[in-house]
Amino acid sequence: MSVIAGRPVAGDGEEFRAVDPATGTALEPAYRALSAPRIEEAVTAAATAFEVYRDTTPQQRAAFLRTIADNLDARRDALVERALVETGLPEARLTGEVGRTSGQLRLMADEVELGEHQGVRIDHAQPDRSPAPAPDLRLRSIPIGPVVVFGASNFPFAFSTAGGDTAAALAAGCPVIVKAHNAHPGTAELAAGAIADAVNSCGLPPGTFSLLYGVGNEIGEHLVAHPDVRGVGFTGSRAGGLALLRIAQARPTPIPVYAEMSSINPVIVLPGRAKAVDEVAQGYLGSLTLGSGQFCTNPGLLFVPEEAAELRTAIGAAVGETRGQTMLTEPISDAYRDGVARLDSIDVLGRGAEGDGPNAPAPVVAAVTTAQLRDTPGLADEVFGAASLVVSYRDLEDVIDTLDLLEGQLTVSVHVEPSDHEALRTLLPTLEDLAGRIIVNAWPTGVEVTHAMVHGGPFPATSDGRSTSVGTLAITRFQRPVSYQGLPEDLLPQAIRDENPYGLPRRVDGTLER
Repeated sequence: MSVIAGRPVAGDGEEFRAVDPATGTALEPAYRALSAPRIEEAVTAAATAFEVYRDTTPQQRAAFLRTIADNLDARRDALVERALVETGLPEARLTGEVGRTSGQLRLMADEVELGEHQGVRIDHAQPDRSPAPAPDLRLRSIPIGPVVVFGASNFPFAFSTAGGDTAAALAAGCPVIVKAHNAHPGTAELAAGAIADAVNSCGLPPGTFSLLYGVGNEIGEHLVAHPDVRGVGFTGSRAGGLALLRIAQARPTPIPVYAEMSSINPVIVLPGRAKAVDEVAQGYLGSLTLGSGQFCTNPGLLFVPEEAAELRTAIGAAVGETRGQTMLTEPISDAYRDGVARLDSIDVLGRGAEGDGPNAPAPVVAAVTTAQLRDTPGLADEVFGAASLVVSYRDLEDVIDTLDLLEGQLTVSVHVEPSDHEALRTLLPTLEDLAGRIIVNAWPTGVEVTHAMVHGGPFPATSDGRSTSVGTLAITRFQRPVSYQGLPEDLLPQAIRDENPYGLPRRVDGTLER
């Protein structure tokens, strides 16, 4: 069932079921989409809750986030059991993802208590300043209002109902309405229960959280266009993200859409490192096939020197030993097969075996030159799954010329030996312009949830490359700065009073205080 302001609500629209991707079997129970009046009810409840939730103290908000985390951990077995049949992902992966999800909620709680995200700045009045007095000015960041979060297909926990966007918005002080992903509605329902119970036990307004089901695009369009919705978090296809962006920008009052959309995550192997043939080949294939290639950061391009024939041969042999893994849904599997079909017109370096079941297509790696890639840019289009191109380059200038033609990326990786450091120094400005995260001597799959992580990048990797969807900086997406000039001391918000009741890090008269 959907959850509206803490209450389970039976849908009144079209019926749908999740499907076990490993067998193609439709699962019980059936779920129903919500009609427009029910959606309106959820948004109204969120807007009402915002008037109270926005004023919660850092301690209250942190306690709420930690309670959600505790509830998820207590429900781990049930969450994993349901996700197993709805996603086809391995049990160990799902168990770890629940831990990552509760961990990022606790990290957000720590950040809320630290208070740096409030961005407090105080410039005291200078009545004797010449030639004109300076006013008393105080700045803090405030929550923007109700946020809609769209659950992702490939991370049923960490980027879905209780995932990073939800955690960041709640940490900022914004009520959240989650549009559940239809591929794993049962998993979403269980996670929603963990959040709804935390709302209740922490004494927060019921509209602080809702979970909605819908079929097709109508529910998403309705939510993003609603005047009481103030922000959007999305992880999914470029077509889906751009559609939401257009709706948000066409509103009488446009709102921010933070959409993570597509990335092929180039990896460059410089000449010194290309000699580590087995290590590079195995690392590449491990990263490419991880999760059946359904991570945001699987390597879609691997640049290797022209003279590295032994490395290309080793990669081809390694691909041949792989086996397809179950993909998340039949449409994702079908799209992968269509994407791979276009690679048949070029040199296929290696192809693995089909896996068990109807949705486990074989991994594929093709080989091209930089000239081919520049002449046919469509070859670099993302194929969501375990498909990639090995690109042979002549020299460093050839790599830079090719990278300059690529779209914005989440990550770009470089594998080097000490002899390659000067080449890497030359590459760095190009890499900084290309991606949100630069990785050296590691593979892009694996996004740490930390204070210093950027999981974002220039368009179209994300709709706004100035932000991140992972790490504590994500909170700032759902805030806006407000400056208070000359406000009487007794009316000042607690965070910007002189006595600093919460012990927040602040910039006072140009000096950083902690």
